[in-house]
Amino acid sequence: MTSSILVTGGTGTLGRFVTPLLRAAGHDVRVLSRHSRAPEEGVEYVAADLLKAEEAAAGKAIESALDGAGTVLHLAGGPKGDDEATRNLVRAASRVGVRHFVHISVIGADRMPIGYFRAKSGAERVVAESGLPWTTLRAAQFHDLILTVTRPMAKLPVILAPGGLRLQPVDARDVAARLVELAMGEPAGRVADLAGPKLYRLDELTRGYLQARGDGRPPRRPTVPVRIPGKVGRAYRAEDNLALDGADVGARTWEDFLAERMAERVAERVAGSRG
Repeated sequence: MTSSILVTGGTGTLGRFVTPLLRAAGHDVRVLSRHSRAPEEGVEYVAADLLKAEEAAAGKAIESALDGAGTVLHLAGGPKGDDEATRNLVRAASRVGVRHFVHISVIGADRMPIGYFRAKSGAERVVAESGLPWTTLRAAQFHDLILTVTRPMAKLPVILAPGGLRLQPVDARDVAARLVELAMGEPAGRVADLAGPKLYRLDELTRGYLQARGDGRPPRRPTVPVRIPGKVGRAYRAEDNLALDGADVGARTWEDFLAERMAERVAERVAGSRG
């Protein structure tokens, strides 16, 4: 068995795919998350909040999680505090001599005038300036996130079409596979971005969801153009959120993702009716 790997956010959207891939590659995995869980074969869980690293208990738990981990995959993130959480993790990783720090970020982190993107950009700088051997991958928005956006929009009597807004949603499994590949390799700095295989307007994503959820026919709803105001609107119209040149491309499309999700829903209903 090779050395253990610490995964932050190992129970989240991305981590639930990363962890089994690491196990399949022969690694023991230690997962750092805010909530404790019982250990599984080859997977240990450590509960700690990276935003509370100054507290004695949290700091000790983070140090314990890092003990013996040659590689860190930092996947944990949220709407606020990514830069601070990353700084706390990097400090602890530096003290124990981590040999490879792999970090997930977002395409357009240094261009989009949105707080989440700014925090991601700050986290990137923390990693790059840490003195640790590092690799950072920027990815597009996951299909799972697009689903949380389109579900409530699909309840409206019209389909909103923000002008100039295009997205390159990527499947979390494609991102997970790339991250594991990077973790197995040598530190590479910032690598090529990873986006989905197709570009979509938001109204196209919403229509795709409605069509997949319904009977397969295009939804009969009017499209209403809307304008995104201010700096954010200008950034989207300039496509600062996209990676149009030189990006790696995932395999699974939005349509593939929706088909799988709807099939899962049908299977759950069938199982429920039999129960």
